[in-house]
Amino acid sequence: MTKGRTEAFSDGVLAIIITIMVLELKVPHGSDLHALGPVVPLFLSYVLSFLYVGIYWNNHHHLFHATKEIGGGVMWANLALLFCLSLIPVVTAWVGDNPKAPWPSALYGVLLLLCGFAYWVLERTIIAHEGQRSELGHAVGRRFKEKTSLAGYALGIPLAFIHPWLAQLVYAGVALAWIVPDRRIESALRPG
Repeated sequence: MTKGRTEAFSDGVLAIIITIMVLELKVPHGSDLHALGPVVPLFLSYVLSFLYVGIYWNNHHHLFHATKEIGGGVMWANLALLFCLSLIPVVTAWVGDNPKAPWPSALYGVLLLLCGFAYWVLERTIIAHEGQRSELGHAVGRRFKEKTSLAGYALGIPLAFIHPWLAQLVYAGVALAWIVPDRRIESALRPG
């Protein structure tokens, strides 16, 4: 099967996720700068989640650019990733409304862990469909960044119960590591 519809559907779902998140932002009540204080936690959680959705969109684009064709298993693995990502707006709003509470921060880490695992499953499913000798199979190497990211999410979960901001800092650090798209895939697709 061709991959065009799956890519278009994924782009649409990710755009809707971002739209839902921005609609959760509340208008400040008041006309001075002090009115911004209560909305800062929600805005910061929005920024981090927007960054994560953008990172997944960017890497998903590169992943499917390296993919020649897909099968039913790839479509289901992609839906599993989109399902996990679709939960981000709810958890983002919960963290933003309760910035000092441990459970929202811990659940945010659990969700990031699930998203990372779902992306890994999608990548593995594509490689299984196309073969280890495919462009993607050659591009994926030791996976240090992925393993470190999953470890960061796992570390953030218990840190949320020590102090939620520590967990959020860990999650932000992992996001910063992913700002640059996966260069392994980009370099594997360059001619020459």
